[in-house]
Amino acid sequence: MSRHQEGKRDGKASGRGTNNMRSKSNARGNSPIKKNTAGSSRTATTSSNKGGIRLNKYISNSGICSRREADMYIATGQVTVNGEIINEMGYKVNLDDDVRFDGRRINPESKAYVLLNKPKGFSVTTSNSKGMTVMDLVASATKSRIQPVGRLGRNATGLILFTNDEKVMQKLTNSKSGLQRLFHIELDKNLKGEDLEKIKKGLTVDGKKYDVEDLKYVDGAPKKEVGLRIRNIGSSLIRTVFEHLDYQVVRVDCVTLAGLTKKDLPRGKYKHLSEQEINNLMML
Repeated sequence: MSRHQEGKRDGKASGRGTNNMRSKSNARGNSPIKKNTAGSSRTATTSSNKGGIRLNKYISNSGICSRREADMYIATGQVTVNGEIINEMGYKVNLDDDVRFDGRRINPESKAYVLLNKPKGFSVTTSNSKGMTVMDLVASATKSRIQPVGRLGRNATGLILFTNDEKVMQKLTNSKSGLQRLFHIELDKNLKGEDLEKIKKGLTVDGKKYDVEDLKYVDGAPKKEVGLRIRNIGSSLIRTVFEHLDYQVVRVDCVTLAGLTKKDLPRGKYKHLSEQEINNLMML
């Protein structure tokens, strides 16, 4: 009798046949599929369909802890992804997911701080549907996902800051502290002295109060050129106040931003902030 036949007589298969009786074994890899709860089923499905990187690596790359410690935090429910508590080992996330540790959003990328001297004709937006944008100008600056801080009109020029540091972003866009900027503005005609004083004292337009920090004529230039200092993340204030007093804004150029200047930074070029410049930002 052959060995294969002996296997049949004893009720044991050799493991080579198509009717392998070992398929009934509950060993690892062959155990019956257990039904999951609704929550774990959602998590498992999401994880298996995702690309990206493992959650513990994402947390480790953010500088919070090691991967081993990250596993412990995940297991104890201290990590959320897009608002959902995740405690599945091996769960994968993408860089654009909202990952939070102990309620605070984390970022696995290195911090980047880029200053651009914006030329005319570029929108300050991260949208791809707005034609040429400032993101095109800083595309090769860093692999980190930086965003512009504040706004400049498409035809405005001058300094704009990019970063992926949420702490700095929040500080510079805070409604109270804001982002201090100095603009060189050219009008279609000379600015009257009484109008200059009105703007300095604060104008109310359509029920909204517009305050500036300072407004002066530019030394050695016609009185249609002024320097305006504001603490505001947008630049719509500029056209609003001047057009309210019947002036047309011809040119807007941001010459300083949060203490940063255009020195040695040609139009259309960018630079990475020095360590000292970053420290100065942190102290604002």
